[in-house]
Order: sequence, then C-alpha cells, then structure tokens
Amino acid sequence: MKGTETAMRWPDGKRRCIWANPRNARYIRYHDEEWGRPVHDDGKLFELLLLECFQAGLSWECILNKREGFRRAFAAFDLAAVCAFTAADVERLMQDASIIRHRRKIEAAIKNARVFRAIQQEFGSFARYLWQWTEGQVVQEYGRTTSPISDALARDLKQRGMKFVGSTTIYSYLQAVGVIDAHEPGCFLSAGGAAQTGK
Repeated sequence: MKGTETAMRWPDGKRRCIWANPRNARYIRYHDEEWGRPVHDDGKLFELLLLECFQAGLSWECILNKREGFRRAFAAFDLAAVCAFTAADVERLMQDASIIRHRRKIEAAIKNARVFRAIQQEFGSFARYLWQWTEGQVVQEYGRTTSPISDALARDLKQRGMKFVGSTTIYSYLQAVGVIDAHEPGCFLSAGGAAQTGK
C-alpha cells in the first residue's frame, strides 16, 4: 500500500484503522480478529453477505451490534434453512426488533440465499466462485468504496438474481472477507503494519 499513515495509535499501543470505534469492544474485536482476513468457508461467506446486504444505507456498526439478533432470526445463518424460509418467516422477521425490519431486505436475504446455493452448485463452492475474481489473490488497496472488481462482481450477482448487491456493498463485502486487504497504512494489521508497530 502507498500513502501516509492514517491509522490512529490506541491506549494499548497498537495503531488501528481510523474507522474502528474505540468505545465499542465488539467493533474492536471485529477489526482485530475478522475484518480483512481471507475467508474460504462458505458458511462464513454467507453470513457476511447476508449482513452486508442489510447494511446498505446504514452503518456497519449498527449491523454488527445486531449480529446476534440476526444469527437467531436467520437460523444461525444456516444456508439450507434460510433457503427454505417462506412468507410466514418474512412476517415473523418483520416483527423481530433484534434485526433490521426492512421487508425488501428480508425478502432479498431469502432470495440471495437461494442464488448463493445455486452458485455453490455451479462452481462447487461459493468460495471458488468468489476468489476467481482475483485469481485467488488478495488485493491490497485502501481509501476506495468501489473498484472494477466490485463493479463486475456486483453486476454478475445481480444478473444471477441477487438484490441489494450494488458495487459499494460488494466492495465492502470483499474487504470484510479479505479478498481486498484495506487496512490503513500504519494499522498493525496492514501490510507492513506489524513491523511498524513492533507487533
């Protein structure tokens, strides 16, 4: 990565990306332990895709704070179970205050689950489909909200029938699952960050 350091030094001596909220322990753990780490497990890829689609128009911190509510409401992110959801489940979810009660997003989550399963069947796994877009490589860049890769992937997912998968949402998803390493310069998790912080 190029550019001057933007990450901030925290009381524990580590530098972290400026977006991480130091007052939210859940957010700190997400930054330190999940965000940007390459994911090849379809279960995890499905969970994060479902959450990212609900995030559209909202803050990721809001979604993260409701993550356990989403886990309960969406059958622990079990793909087969979500694929089998019916109109009755949509109504149930519309009454669940522990999640984002947005009918179109709830309906999209079910539809997207079925498309996700179809992609698995076509490619052998969703991970294989996803990582082909970078030929299995991690892309290192920061300070962007879209890219040619997210443009192309979003377009393909939409053509397959997914909803709430615009390029910005998909770029955020690619960052979350580590296809794109977007830790800011100076962050202890960035390329070269460990050397800079001594961690």
